[in-house]
Amino acid sequence: MDRDSGFYDRDMETMAPEARAAQQARRLGEVLAVALERTAHFPARLKAAGLAPADLKAPKDLARLPVLKKASLPELQRQAPPFGGLLAVPVESLRRIFVSPGPIYDPCGPRPDYWRLAQAYHAAGFRGGDIVLNSFAYHLTPAGGMCEDALTALGCAVIPGGVGNTDTQVKLVHDLQATGYTGTPGFLATLLERAGELGIDVGVAWRLQVAFVSGAMLPEALRADLLMRYGLRVRQAYATADLGLIAYECPHQEGLHLADDLIVEICDPETGQPVPAGGAGEVVVTTFDEVYPLIRFATGDLSMLNPGLCPCGRTAARLTRIMGRADDVTKVRGMFVHPGQIDEVMTRFPEVKRYQAVVARKGNDDDLLVRVETHAKEPPFGMTETLLDALRAAIKVRPRLEYVPDGTIPDGAKKILDQRTWT
Repeated sequence: MDRDSGFYDRDMETMAPEARAAQQARRLGEVLAVALERTAHFPARLKAAGLAPADLKAPKDLARLPVLKKASLPELQRQAPPFGGLLAVPVESLRRIFVSPGPIYDPCGPRPDYWRLAQAYHAAGFRGGDIVLNSFAYHLTPAGGMCEDALTALGCAVIPGGVGNTDTQVKLVHDLQATGYTGTPGFLATLLERAGELGIDVGVAWRLQVAFVSGAMLPEALRADLLMRYGLRVRQAYATADLGLIAYECPHQEGLHLADDLIVEICDPETGQPVPAGGAGEVVVTTFDEVYPLIRFATGDLSMLNPGLCPCGRTAARLTRIMGRADDVTKVRGMFVHPGQIDEVMTRFPEVKRYQAVVARKGNDDDLLVRVETHAKEPPFGMTETLLDALRAAIKVRPRLEYVPDGTIPDGAKKILDQRTWT
């Protein structure tokens, strides 16, 4: 099977720059009209910015409109439930509704492959007939459904593994002779290591050939190790529950190609204005989605653009890589963790004086440690498990907990300290 050549949509992916610019201008006009006519949010946003619809005629004009911060969605949705006035269709016409940390309610429209990820899976080498283990979460959060829809569009059979149950998932890959994996890079490494511990010779007994990872950083050292030890092609993509696919890797692995049906700006996180060409900044996205039109949506992720042509033949510009977060929100094991979520939990425990969440790498996975100072020398009996359960319910990640002496956490310390390095 040829997994490295071809396109999902050749005409779209190899479009000449002039044609791409014309298409973006046309689609922008269409989606702005929808947002203006069918949402409560966008007309009010234009008015607050002192703009008229005629002021936004071309992609370059978008810089006149203040960005919509991802971090503002929970409050917008509280003020105008359930979708903050951004939804352009009746709620009952949606196929699914998901919940992301925040909480943020994420709509899924009725069209197949709503989040447009099939393009990225094809570039990663997935083909019709593959049997794919999907280890992204299915419960409430959208990642599992997003990926399954794309794989189904490609003609793949999907094993809905979900999160955890490592031994069971090892058995599924083995017994069903899965050829593909999708999930976080850390869990892929865990599955392979656990298979070895169970006495499975992965090189002989497994047919796993391609992996599509997201939700966490992919260290290049891990990618090289998986290729060398197991012959496993690993590609990554950048997607969010709000926007769907933003960018994806091709076989050349020289950056992340921007998806063909959106506009991406790299902006100063403070001003929201585009940075000079080649500069780093916040990824700001305008989608052409007429169900949930997000206009100048600031993701909170930092990156930079490489406008040069890729040897693969795709003509869209590329993001170099995701360089971190522009705000205090941190992604841990594929889930966004907000300081406000942890604050809300800690207010239920009057014994807690101060806390700090520390994110580090432990092997090939993220490790989240919450350090806690208490008013008493010893925490009350039973507090540890209750606090851990409350944290897991709020942030969808179970951390470790460590009680530290008074004064260990300095005044003004960041509530989430990210100590991870990527090589």
